Amino acid sequence: MPRGREIFLSDDRVEETIKRKSPAFMCGGIMARLNPWAKAHVRLMFHTGAAIPGDHPRLEAGGDTARYMRFADLPDVEAAADALAAVVAAWCDSEG
Repeated sequence: MPRGREIFLSDDRVEETIKRKSPAFMCGGIMARLNPWAKAHVRLMFHTGAAIPGDHPRLEAGGDTARYMRFADLPDVEAAADALAAVVAAWCDSEG
């Protein structure tokens, strides 16, 4: 998901690492991790996504704390670019 990676890293506060054998993005702690095992789509897991301030309709619930963003293909990532950037900014703003 190179385009998604660009969106995360366009915020200077975000760092990239590897956690549990998959790409992860950090800002004051682990923000999100790519699920490389999903076959039909690309899925990002925001470990404590329920705590991200603001309204983010693209985030899907995944239990009490986790939230997910799912992308079918590159055009879907492009369509969601502003929504993903808003989630990243909200997370980093709340960590800072």
